[in-house]
Amino acid sequence: MRAIVYEKFQGPISIQNIEDPSPKSHGVVVKVSATGLCRSDWHGWMGHDSGIELPHVPGHELAGIVTEVGKDVKNFKVGDRVTVPFVCGCGTCPECNSGNHQVCDYQTQPGFTHWGSFAEYVALDHADINLVKIPEEISDVTAAILGCRFITSFRAVVDQGKVQGGQFVAVHGCGGVGLSAIMIANALGATVIAVDIDDATLSLAKSLGAAVTINGLKHENLVDEVKALTNGGAHVSIDGLGSQITCFNSIANLRKRGKHIQVGLMTGDHKHPQVPMDQVLANELEVLGSHGMQAFRYPAMLEMIKEGRLKPEKLVERTISLEEAALELPKIDQFKNKGVLVIDSF
Repeated sequence: MRAIVYEKFQGPISIQNIEDPSPKSHGVVVKVSATGLCRSDWHGWMGHDSGIELPHVPGHELAGIVTEVGKDVKNFKVGDRVTVPFVCGCGTCPECNSGNHQVCDYQTQPGFTHWGSFAEYVALDHADINLVKIPEEISDVTAAILGCRFITSFRAVVDQGKVQGGQFVAVHGCGGVGLSAIMIANALGATVIAVDIDDATLSLAKSLGAAVTINGLKHENLVDEVKALTNGGAHVSIDGLGSQITCFNSIANLRKRGKHIQVGLMTGDHKHPQVPMDQVLANELEVLGSHGMQAFRYPAMLEMIKEGRLKPEKLVERTISLEEAALELPKIDQFKNKGVLVIDSF
């Protein structure tokens, strides 16, 4: 099969012909129809994920058709149109038994723990626990962008933040994660304040549901600005980028007993950011993470998409080929794309 491969962190990225995958007894092989290009893939290529073994095929957001099924798989068959969360649970560890597959002790992640979806075919483990059938109403391209940014934002807003109508939600960083969070919070009736440093990105954020946008480069005291707009601070604030600045501001702009949700990955020099812990203590703030979402939570999200309350397809900037993706992957950190790029030509 054809696939994107890199053999060295931060090294050349090429299209190679490699061996087709085979399913484990509990897994499947999926012919990839579409797969999203995500900043997490860039983090992997940079070497920020110590679990990646070289040579490597990236890619973890996908939609496709099952072509092979392991002997122990009961709920899926060849021909099923499926997607999958980027964190795949084992189904038997204490976390999975408690319903928290997104933090499975033995999780697998296509494109990280094993070869991923920037290829014609991808193997997926523990299919009965992790696969999700795609409704007819949802296209491959739309389904492909759900598995990382969108589901993580959905869990952040709905399950972790428990956002309700009438609340103020601040979103710091309007990449794929932030834009997804804006759309979801708006659909729940919240008033969303979007923060970024690019006016074109903020314009897109407004079109997706942000009531107010703030360019962080143009405001001397961003935290005070958010607090003024929200009558004392956001009820829920999300760091969708993953930097020391966005993390600090997201916590600092909360009202008393507010919730900060960390969604953007914290890597490199940003792993251990300064936190306004004095405010966390005095104001009884909550600091939570959101790392993917369980497959069994997909139906609630898919129903909102089918009803037209969520329109993740609006996040797609354009579709690209495998060859174009090899060129785009090293440049993701330059933030030149305002929306999501999806590979649909292999």
